[in-house]
Amino acid sequence: MVEHQEDEISVEAGSLPPVPIQEISEDRALTETVLFPTPKLSVKIPKLEIRQSLRALTFESVFAAVFYSIIGGALLSNFLLELGAGPAEIGLLAAIPQMVNLLQPLGAYLVNRNTSFRWYFACIFVTSRLLWLILVPAIVLVSSSRIPGRQVVQLALIILLVANIIEAFGRAPWLGWSAVLVPQRLRGRYFGFRNSILGLTNLVGVPLLGFAVSAWPGGKLQGYGVMLVLGIMLGLISVGCQLWMSDINPQILKVARSDASQPQGIDFSLFKDGNFLRFVLYLSIWCFAVNVSAPFFNLYMLDNLNIDISVVTIYHGLGTGANMLMLLLWGKLADRIGNRPLLLLVGVLVAITPLLWLGVRSDEISFWIWLPLLHILSGGTWAAIDLCTNNMMMGIAPLRYQSTYFAIAGAIAGITGAMGITVAGFLATLPSAAGLLGLFVLSGLLRMTALIPLVFVQEKRSIPLGQLMRFLFPMKQPTNLIEAE
Repeated sequence: MVEHQEDEISVEAGSLPPVPIQEISEDRALTETVLFPTPKLSVKIPKLEIRQSLRALTFESVFAAVFYSIIGGALLSNFLLELGAGPAEIGLLAAIPQMVNLLQPLGAYLVNRNTSFRWYFACIFVTSRLLWLILVPAIVLVSSSRIPGRQVVQLALIILLVANIIEAFGRAPWLGWSAVLVPQRLRGRYFGFRNSILGLTNLVGVPLLGFAVSAWPGGKLQGYGVMLVLGIMLGLISVGCQLWMSDINPQILKVARSDASQPQGIDFSLFKDGNFLRFVLYLSIWCFAVNVSAPFFNLYMLDNLNIDISVVTIYHGLGTGANMLMLLLWGKLADRIGNRPLLLLVGVLVAITPLLWLGVRSDEISFWIWLPLLHILSGGTWAAIDLCTNNMMMGIAPLRYQSTYFAIAGAIAGITGAMGITVAGFLATLPSAAGLLGLFVLSGLLRMTALIPLVFVQEKRSIPLGQLMRFLFPMKQPTNLIEAE
């Protein structure tokens, strides 16, 4: 009996995904690896199955990362710009994934009516990824000038919308399945390793994809079409990797949640939590401010500065590398001084970053020095923002109401982020708004404004702001020499 127990590991279910605040759209790893503790469930999986599931989950993530880098980020932005897209279309490209976050609760409802995580996600991901095949013949037709580019832009945005709506039904349940498969005592080590692998994949893969698109003999449109077919194949292979992941019946988790002490539905008493409301106010302004400029940095480089897509992806690779390297430093520092002081300190750097883009010009200095440094700065600082925001949310949310707190915060972040992108897309078309550079200035000022409510948010274990400078820059106490008599 003892040997049988040693071959099994009790695992726990996760909660809703972290708050969607990322500025770098290519780094999906940070949006998928923070899993929150919930009451323990009597689900036991043998050790061998857990090891196999974790290997399969890692391979699944790598293949999926390549697929999403092709159907999003700089590669898709460049494709739409080649077809004549403007700021409004680029804004929609970034706003659609945020707006569909409102459908995540419906996904949790649907998965609770199923008996298999594996087949639920197979239906979702196979359908959403095969949808992109519709774009392939359209690329062939537009390359031969049989249809106008504007129609292909509209088709791509429609496919993006439908695919994201379908995948929205699986985002929260996917974290639930991942949390069941990854024991809580292994989560730090496993997701740290997985984040490193995904970061390396983005660091190497995205620039190579950008170079392939740029150097394709038939032109950039055909090059993107070939990469799209490759991405769809890898996306389907990613779904195939799920066959080696231990299947779980969502009904078991549903029964366990109903037995837990957590209230069913939304408990509106959280709106009496002043500390939470101050954090949500910071979060809403911050997400709006960030998304006023975030989708348009690629547009500025590709369109205004006429930088090749292969070079833009190299810049993003530098940012991803800086993000990987700084995560460990920020994590250790957050453990020592708390998340709120670090959010305020690094938040100032993130706030002035859009203003630094005002110094970018179409010259060699900007090309070789200024733009690489800006991407390194963004990647390194956003590592702290992503990490500390989710950790701070975990700290201020009561354990028994954690799911409700995250559902409200995630919905508000998604709405305000989409509003920021929509408003920015409209302002970018106004001559009096100074174009994209005007958006960068507006974003920087709003980011600074968002930090004001954060000053009044309370967090346990964080040092007072007055001690922050003394901690970061300790000064040696003067020693008084006593003369011997």
